[in-house]
Amino acid sequence: MIWITGDVDGKLYKEPFSKGILARSLNVADIGSLRAHEIASDIEAELISKDVTEISNSELADVVLTHLEKVDSNVSKKYRNWRSLRTSKKPLIILIGGASGVGTSSMAFELANRLRLKNLISTDMIREVMRKIVSKELSPVIHKSSFDAYESIRTPSIRIDSVIEGFISHVDVVNVGIEAIIERSVKEGISTIIEGVHVVPGFIRKDLLDNNNIIIFTLTVDDEESHKQRFYSRCRQPWVKRSLDRYMENFTTIRKTQQFLVEQAKIHDSRIINNVDINKTIDIMVNDILEEFGGIENVEQES
Repeated sequence: MIWITGDVDGKLYKEPFSKGILARSLNVADIGSLRAHEIASDIEAELISKDVTEISNSELADVVLTHLEKVDSNVSKKYRNWRSLRTSKKPLIILIGGASGVGTSSMAFELANRLRLKNLISTDMIREVMRKIVSKELSPVIHKSSFDAYESIRTPSIRIDSVIEGFISHVDVVNVGIEAIIERSVKEGISTIIEGVHVVPGFIRKDLLDNNNIIIFTLTVDDEESHKQRFYSRCRQPWVKRSLDRYMENFTTIRKTQQFLVEQAKIHDSRIINNVDINKTIDIMVNDILEEFGGIENVEQES
């Protein structure tokens, strides 16, 4: 058996080498599960052939990166950057926004699996918590959906579109909860993905975005018919309680909120992705994250 040694907060530990753990971490480079397991097996065979029974995390990292460099330099770079990011002292905080129906929840789930992140929070859940705290009489906007919040505005502004005014008011309230989660994640060093329609570039405090590993994506579905089909697909699932008719009745306002999100993303230089193909979207997001935050450091195997 090969043992991996390391330390956490100055305390030494030892754990058995695992091909499965190594293969899952390799898969972040999008090489496929089969190839990842083949490479992990090759690395194990290499260690056995050299009669290695104990190896430190940093030494194993050198072995893995040297092996990957021989296989594919691009894979080696992605893996190095990801491992560096995972061992950074700063948590990774990924914000995924987009209008209703564009797939922020699905993409967040897939991204969490790819990057092996455990904390995934929906802004809809934040909104539900805030509804329990804030009464409808005190804040009627929060008790509406993002696309029909304008119906609860008592004195609509004449300066901007009422739909957008309602959406902004809705986002402003939920953003308090989003910022609280970001603050907590930074303080505790917990990597987190926050997704939902309430993630809007320009609304989150600049001091939270500065000097932290925070990246914002705005997803869209540019084609209107494709966007409608997303609602058909979502609402036909037996466990979904949402009404298709309600989405279709409000489809025009949903498209308006998407346009506003896109405009905000452009103003604040946030990444905009037309979410047509799930795999391509995930690849773009992973590559952006690794390019933005990945570094060149020795890394450790994680369990």
